[in-house]
Amino acid sequence: MSELINNSENRKRLLKQLIRELHGGSSPEEVRTRLEEVLSGFPYGEVVEVEQELINEGISQEEIQEFCDIHSAMLDGHIDHGMAKLVPPGHPVDTFTKENEMLAELTRKVMNDAAGLDQLSAEELPERILLLRAHFNALWDIDKHFRRKENLLFPYLEQRGITGPPTVMWGKHDEIRDVLKGAREALEAAGEATPEELDVVASMLMIPAARAVDDMIMKEEQILFPMCMDTLTDLEWYEIHRQTPDIGFCLYDPQVEWKPNNIEAPPPSEVEGNAVRMPSGSLNPAELTAILNTVPFDLTFVDANDKVKYFSQGAERIFDRNRTILGRDVRLCHPPSSVNIVDRIVDDFRSGREDHAPFWIQLHGKFIHIEYFAVRDPEGKYLGTLEVSQELTEKRALEGEQRLLSYEKKGE
Repeated sequence: MSELINNSENRKRLLKQLIRELHGGSSPEEVRTRLEEVLSGFPYGEVVEVEQELINEGISQEEIQEFCDIHSAMLDGHIDHGMAKLVPPGHPVDTFTKENEMLAELTRKVMNDAAGLDQLSAEELPERILLLRAHFNALWDIDKHFRRKENLLFPYLEQRGITGPPTVMWGKHDEIRDVLKGAREALEAAGEATPEELDVVASMLMIPAARAVDDMIMKEEQILFPMCMDTLTDLEWYEIHRQTPDIGFCLYDPQVEWKPNNIEAPPPSEVEGNAVRMPSGSLNPAELTAILNTVPFDLTFVDANDKVKYFSQGAERIFDRNRTILGRDVRLCHPPSSVNIVDRIVDDFRSGREDHAPFWIQLHGKFIHIEYFAVRDPEGKYLGTLEVSQELTEKRALEGEQRLLSYEKKGE
């Protein structure tokens, strides 16, 4: 077997064969046994290459995502990290890893406190419910951890043609968000539950949620982060580091300010130059930038090549927008479950079948209105798509008229 173990192409061919057997219905236990017999250490880079190749060869992202946990469980403990670089303190990967330590501590508490609920007395149950609610409220902070990966880290992988694995991982993020949300909602409604009923909730939602978080930690630390350390440049990591506070940290505040050697922070943008002349007037770049950042809604423009070209930077954002999305394919800026809708809108706009697509959603108790507009030149040529997002909760509640000048004081 030595020629199989030591040859990259043979290793990858074997792993692809085993994954295809899984997708064909083979027993995970049988496949795991065969893998353990053959492999003593599988380079993490080859794991990513195999996943990308399988997607290129026709296995759908949804299928890969469905079996992702089985793949990871098979490879757990068999992945060789020998090529990974050392991570300096304060580096974005160091921050991600420290956050994972806090998340893992929380999942251990969930597993302990969600065990044996049916053995509690009715008097003991309320205190345990409060404890579990606190655990899951804290676990929800993982959303910021995921958003930093999706909006700051994944774009750099995509620029290098690594699109499949980030898409699969984003899909797993959404699965974890769903199960965490379900557990939180069940705990909020558990005031009248019996110990036996809460034990069922624990087995169906709380414990699976904790396990899903643990599985994602393993995927990050055994595959994603080592691969990214070998792939991204110091300048790219520094850009991620600089933009991380825009989204926020997860259960951990970095104790060290990291800056790579020989890298200077870019100066604040200074917009100067000739005016932008338009049929209805002219604005210098400073005025134009200020106006676009003052309008009470978020603007994002995707050009005719489906690449994100611009977004406004207003004081109150609705959705995450970071400079790393500039030049990114618009399909990769959305969860995998939404890509079919993005494709439909862009295709309808480009063909001329449609010019406008409105949506509205409830998000964190707020009413969000989202509109997409086809942007065309005077001759009707398609130039791109403009997304306009507004938070309209207060405006929807307005009644009557206000004809007199009335200012609201800042901060009230």
